[in-house]
Amino acid sequence: MPKNTFLTFFNLYPPIKIASKSPYGEKGSVRSFLDQTEVKVMKHKLTIGVSNASPKSRVVTYKKVSLEAKVKDVIGNTIFNFIILKLLFYCPLYIIIIVLKMGDKMIKANEIINECLSYEGEREWFEFKENWFEKDQLGEYISSLSNSAAILGKECAYMIWGIKDFDHKIVGTSFNYEIEINNEPLKHYLARNLSPSIHFYFLETIMGKHRLVILVIPRAKIVPTSYKDVRYIRIGSSKEKLKKYPEREAFLFSVLTFGLPTITNKESEYQDLTFNQLKAYYVSKNIILNNSTFFKNLHLLTKDGKFNIMAQLLSDNSHVPIRVAIFEGKTKASKMYSVKEFGYKCLLYSLNDVLNYGDVLNIPQANEKNRIMEREEIMLFDFDCYREAIINAFLHNEWIHLNEPMITVYSNRIEILSRGTLPPMQTLDGFFEGHSVPVNEKLSELFLQLHISEKTGRGIPIITNKYGKKAIAINENTIVITIPFNRINDVGDKVGDKVGDKSLNKSQIRVLAEIRNNPNITKSQLMIKCELGKTSIDKNIKVLKDKHYIKRQGSNKTGYWEILDKKTNVS
Repeated sequence: MPKNTFLTFFNLYPPIKIASKSPYGEKGSVRSFLDQTEVKVMKHKLTIGVSNASPKSRVVTYKKVSLEAKVKDVIGNTIFNFIILKLLFYCPLYIIIIVLKMGDKMIKANEIINECLSYEGEREWFEFKENWFEKDQLGEYISSLSNSAAILGKECAYMIWGIKDFDHKIVGTSFNYEIEINNEPLKHYLARNLSPSIHFYFLETIMGKHRLVILVIPRAKIVPTSYKDVRYIRIGSSKEKLKKYPEREAFLFSVLTFGLPTITNKESEYQDLTFNQLKAYYVSKNIILNNSTFFKNLHLLTKDGKFNIMAQLLSDNSHVPIRVAIFEGKTKASKMYSVKEFGYKCLLYSLNDVLNYGDVLNIPQANEKNRIMEREEIMLFDFDCYREAIINAFLHNEWIHLNEPMITVYSNRIEILSRGTLPPMQTLDGFFEGHSVPVNEKLSELFLQLHISEKTGRGIPIITNKYGKKAIAINENTIVITIPFNRINDVGDKVGDKVGDKSLNKSQIRVLAEIRNNPNITKSQLMIKCELGKTSIDKNIKVLKDKHYIKRQGSNKTGYWEILDKKTNVS
């Protein structure tokens, strides 16, 4: 921070009464840093000034306390770290309290801003503005952000002024939240029209040379937050009336009543579950499950005594597909060699099979470069990274909707996609640093018990240390980890040659792929997805039936397609 720069902090705290006279100020009220406190940072000196003037008079008279402090770089919220001990000896208690609170507020504000800026775009729990202000739309934003925070499991949502919404550039703001609306303070005006009352508040900070303002909005509790008796919700980055989206409205009320759904509190639609595979897996780890207690001990029951989603996932038939698709080229538009099914069994065995299949795909390559004696073998990809990515995808997948992870093999990489995004209490920095915040807490405990994962948070750092952060794409509803191939002399350019099937033409492969992705797909939907006419769809389906790739189960209206993997010539 340059010489003679003043840091001014605006209206962060309510009045603090000074109980008695002090050499640093007469008895009175320290109202705010804007009116009565100023911090001046120079190369080797910190000066705190406290004014005795009335806030309305704007006449500022300072009685100063000077403290020596050796400073190399004084940047924003770090000034408090090196002055606390000096303050304890030289300053009256009320100044110490103010400075400490000021530091906490600045640190919190900067953490909020940095966290929101770490995302590529806006999310449903924060909004960027520059100088925009419209009193009633602001109230509607508070309602929408508060309700969205509840749905997403966030404690708070945020509106931040001073940042461009399209490129996230910090530009600063002139927005004044202390204005009055018809002689009524803005904060009071908003609070009066919000129902129920929520404790929203403003923060202010300086980043670089730019002033930023944050509106902190607590999540809805008990009932949705409304503004002027209308409830709002965020849909992407838009603000909408909640009543237009009855499914979201019903989900919001469910969250407010019962809490966020989890794999342990949501009942499975399948109640005739068996667990022979789960018991066998535990035996392989030298653990014997007690038949009379393991349902409860492994958290497989809801409060009503019904099997939950976690029980379904760990049962002998999870009713969830787990597939590895292999394509010849670099995109899904290229020829598909095979789709290997690993689902419809206990999730632990599905995980084990997918990991073992990684060994099949990981082709050793001969590195003849600079060879003198023995030939060096280079593996196609880093298996440790593959293993960590697969385990993370299974463990942190958003299983609540029974949408499975997807593993896709291209000619130059493997993509491992898991559903959902970071858990509410996780930050982007914490994620990359390896702070462990499980999405599925009880499943995480089970993985730890079986030594599948360590819960040390080392998985993501292993991947980023090898391939960098660019290998992980965090989207609004998915996380994709990319494991690139390490090609040596173009050996094994077509991974599908090792495990593929070449008896189908492109149209038949496309139709089969769509049926695999959605066994309930109709012929009309296939026509749209594959861009083929009805006659072509009928012919391709007949070929797939005749070659025993698919079989129709049930009627044309209510049935579904069964995939006959035993005839697909995959290993």
